[in-house]
Amino acid sequence: MNLQPHQIEIIGYCAAFLTTIAFLPQAIQSWRTRDLSGISVGMYSLFTAGVGLWLIYGLMIETWPLILANALTFALALSILVLKLRTKDHK
Repeated sequence: MNLQPHQIEIIGYCAAFLTTIAFLPQAIQSWRTRDLSGISVGMYSLFTAGVGLWLIYGLMIETWPLILANALTFALALSILVLKLRTKDHK
């Protein structure tokens, strides 16, 4: 496949949009209901750290699809993690 750089970047933006927007319903439901009983602190901690590292990586290689998607996903994941840690049911 012989794609031009701008075509490759469009694929990156589409992937970034889809993976980030897929995370939004979980965040909205968590904020709205405050029911985080099904959320694992360990999993969300690892996930948030991983997304943070993807963000740093994107910044280092200056790739905007990675930067934008991971900045937004990191903010959403971190907000859910903080909400979970503030509740009494984190096990």
